Amino acid sequence: MDMNDRVQKVLDRFVESGEEVGLQAAAYYKGKLVVDCWSGIADENTGRKVNGDTLFTCWSTTKGWAATCLHILADRREVKYDDPISKHWPEFAAQGKGAATVLDALTHRVGVPQLPARIAPEMLCDWDGMCRALAAMRPKWKPGTKVGYHAFTYGWLVGEIVRRVDGRSIAKFAQDELCKPLGITSFFLGIPDRAEKRVAMFRVEPPPPNAPQPNALALAAMPRRFMGSEIMNRPDVRRASIPGAGGIMNARAIARHYAMLAGYGELDGVRVLSKQTVDKARSVQVHEFDLVGNRVVLRGMGYGLGGGAEDGGGPALGRSRRAFGHGGYGGSLGFADPELGLSFGFAKTLLKTVPDPKRASAYVVAEEIRKALSGPK
Repeated sequence: MDMNDRVQKVLDRFVESGEEVGLQAAAYYKGKLVVDCWSGIADENTGRKVNGDTLFTCWSTTKGWAATCLHILADRREVKYDDPISKHWPEFAAQGKGAATVLDALTHRVGVPQLPARIAPEMLCDWDGMCRALAAMRPKWKPGTKVGYHAFTYGWLVGEIVRRVDGRSIAKFAQDELCKPLGITSFFLGIPDRAEKRVAMFRVEPPPPNAPQPNALALAAMPRRFMGSEIMNRPDVRRASIPGAGGIMNARAIARHYAMLAGYGELDGVRVLSKQTVDKARSVQVHEFDLVGNRVVLRGMGYGLGGGAEDGGGPALGRSRRAFGHGGYGGSLGFADPELGLSFGFAKTLLKTVPDPKRASAYVVAEEIRKALSGPK
């Protein structure tokens, strides 16, 4: 049984058991697409099935793409990681944020994880309004001194830095400088009307009783009313650029993005980043307690790192701290493992909290691929 068949069996088993509703998985090995599978239902209301072209809202999996956009500008020396954000975005210096750096934005150290008070869903769709609100915010801590996951605000921070440095919106920059060179046609920061019929409808499963309860700062960063299907399935939200949590994509696109990173910045003869920048981006920048996540985390420059969960790493990304990528709320995932030559993309419709990371569907599927690569014991 080849690797694709093995993964297909795992996806089908998840759907048949009722553990999942609709899934996609894709993987590249040494620059070649070796897994391209899907199973289940894309829309439970109509019975529309998932296929290879189905698009999914992948929440924070989008953050990895936003980070790559910023690394492209750093690679070209158009921005430096130690630049104050206010060098490029002067208004951001308000309320004591003048010393916050580009690196702070990538590593969740700026101190503004919270969404504006009394925010309406429509404001998520207002790029300029969100950036004005962020610039006017008082940070929860002195920038650069503590870590707290910027669940939504990361996207406007990184995206506005990209726009101020380059002039293009991050949505257009991602298409021009990342997707087009790599032949990626199924990633959007705001879908065009023609893509609507391809987008899956997701559903959020209530967390199990043993799931950790969010603290007050987490609820400010991720208000419960914004974490359900009612808002993020809305047509206007789907058409908005929300790089922290609202990218719409498929598993093929995720895996191809990370295949470039697994190739140390190159795929199919197209170089997007230098090897030096890829290695810098996956170097350990954060290994400490996260005030929003309420646990120790291990992160690089805009990406999570592999390793043991007990050490702050993401087991689904790989056993090595040199593997890197980003997961999304409810279970989507993308990662690159350059030493293994592997990249992976995973998207799904049933969003759920799984307290044990090694029981998450993305981990199980990625582990099946790693087992297949390692061969018989």
